[in-house]
Amino acid sequence: MALNWDIIEGKWNQFKGDARTQWGKLTDDEWDQINGRYDKLVGTLQERYGWERAEAERHVDEFFSNR
Repeated sequence: MALNWDIIEGKWNQFKGDARTQWGKLTDDEWDQINGRYDKLVGTLQERYGWERAEAERHVDEFFSNR
């Protein structure tokens, strides 16, 4: 994981709006539970989208590396 997730977690409210647009299947409660945590986001995307862990990680890494 090349991104600094401490920074993303600290600025989660700034990132959350764009992330909600990207992954619209997630509920408000799920976003609140994720709260900027990488593993929680990856796991939730796996559940909602039926992705394998590596695919979910790739989507998350690509999304946040462009921020």
